Amino acid sequence: MTETVRINKFLASTGAWSRRGSEALIEAGRVRIDGKVVREQGVQVDPDRNVVEVDGKRVEPSPLRWIALHKPPAVICTRSDPRGRPTVYQHLKPEHEELFHVGRLDFMSEGLLLLTNDGDLAQSLLHPSSEVRRRYAITTHGSLPEGLAAKLEAGISLEDGLARAERVAIRAGGKPAQHVVEMTVREGRNREIRRMMKALDIKIDALRRLSFGPIELGRLGPGRWRSLSPAEVRSLRKLARQRKR
Repeated sequence: MTETVRINKFLASTGAWSRRGSEALIEAGRVRIDGKVVREQGVQVDPDRNVVEVDGKRVEPSPLRWIALHKPPAVICTRSDPRGRPTVYQHLKPEHEELFHVGRLDFMSEGLLLLTNDGDLAQSLLHPSSEVRRRYAITTHGSLPEGLAAKLEAGISLEDGLARAERVAIRAGGKPAQHVVEMTVREGRNREIRRMMKALDIKIDALRRLSFGPIELGRLGPGRWRSLSPAEVRSLRKLARQRKR
């Protein structure tokens, strides 16, 4: 016997819509359960017994999938770009079109990007209260401010509030006057790392995300992807459960 789920959660599980998009479909009267229009977000549905339709077409949930991609630089996190720039989906298989990226990396940043059709878990991990650790390696050129690690850990004032690194390590880079600043943060604000560096007048050569929560980039090469293991998906679910406590 299967468990019933809320209709908006069921629609999101198909991978065709986000939770918010699913709610909009319901409000517009485009969703039917066993032939009857539903307009209440809290209506429960049994995936094994009920027939759910959107615009007259039956929808069924897709198997939940999680993949890790090493996003190269100069690639945009979107399915298509009006300016013709390459997108992350050009590095994936056609069946990955249904997956959406969990957060994003800006155009010139590279590194670990998770993609999934598990809208509930993704939304929970991206919620500000989740404080999922994200680790980055920032390659810089030029001199660094004295006491940089302490300044970053104390917090940098940005236009949308204080941005603070949880942990900072600095090592020499591969070229003269180059350094690598490895930084762990617990927020996913837009271009947060770049804005922190800019506020300190630090020039960035490259920015790479090394990890998201328990998931590591490891040796995955640029433009390559892999499926997450069941253990890795369980570790993400564990993070989400901790947030809800």
